[in-house]
Amino acid sequence: MKSRIVQIGNSRGIRLPKVLLEQAQLTDEVELDAEPGRIVIRRESRPRAGWAAAARKMRERGEDRLIDPTTPTQFDEKDWRWR
Repeated sequence: MKSRIVQIGNSRGIRLPKVLLEQAQLTDEVELDAEPGRIVIRRESRPRAGWAAAARKMRERGEDRLIDPTTPTQFDEKDWRWR
């Protein structure tokens, strides 16, 4: 699909057809990157997206345990008290 770069105020831009945005599953906020000869538009990525769901699945499968054994510290041995 071809498009023209047009003047938009002091900037330049392109209009993206609704169908194209739907096919790419893009919403209101996107990330832009420039590479030689191209501009890449991608869905906004959020840090740790999906971590909560992954943690729930791990819990359901019993995979949410410590990998290494705990190492008691001086605080654990001398200062810690249950109340």
